[in-house]
Amino acid sequence: MHSHLRGELIIGLTDNLVTMPHMRVTDALASLKKKGPDVQIQIRMSTPGEVEQGVLDGRLHVGVIPQVGALSGLEYQPLYSERSQLYCGVGHPLFFVKDLDLREQRIQEQDAIAPTFRLPATIQEHYQALNCTASASDREGMAFLILTGQYIGYLPDHYARSWVAEGRLRALKPYSCFYDLTLASATRKGRRPHLVLETFLESLAMSG
Repeated sequence: MHSHLRGELIIGLTDNLVTMPHMRVTDALASLKKKGPDVQIQIRMSTPGEVEQGVLDGRLHVGVIPQVGALSGLEYQPLYSERSQLYCGVGHPLFFVKDLDLREQRIQEQDAIAPTFRLPATIQEHYQALNCTASASDREGMAFLILTGQYIGYLPDHYARSWVAEGRLRALKPYSCFYDLTLASATRKGRRPHLVLETFLESLAMSG
């Protein structure tokens, strides 16, 4: 069957998933390429909302996005959980303050960054507790601002890891200032049979 695996796979991804240690998307793409060497893979990076819309209107075969709320025309398959922690950059007043000395009020007084992309209500509460004076449309934009040393903000721990290792970022009270977000694949309900897509989804499910 797989000798006839031809066509294309257009996949929409949100930013910064490549640093996920699980590498489920990477492994599934590798498996697809081995099974169908002639398959053409197109990756389009976009915001979660744009990825969902692209899957709905057929421009994308599948998307991998944070699962916030289920759109009626899409099917979601949870992939893994991603932890985000509250960070500040070197040069920030809190950078060298010990966690034991960090009172909640002091954290709430700092300039912080709010995301403009959708998040579950339980996660929005984390941002409502901060003094958000800036915003960003994606996590890369949030990282830019945190690295200025002027703002605090939440970033996925896998994405922040290299900056932490370089001494440029530091997590604030990591045992209490964090949240977990589920990432999921999204496909259109009632889609036509598509062998390349089904093979990719099968590999994605098996790579867990």
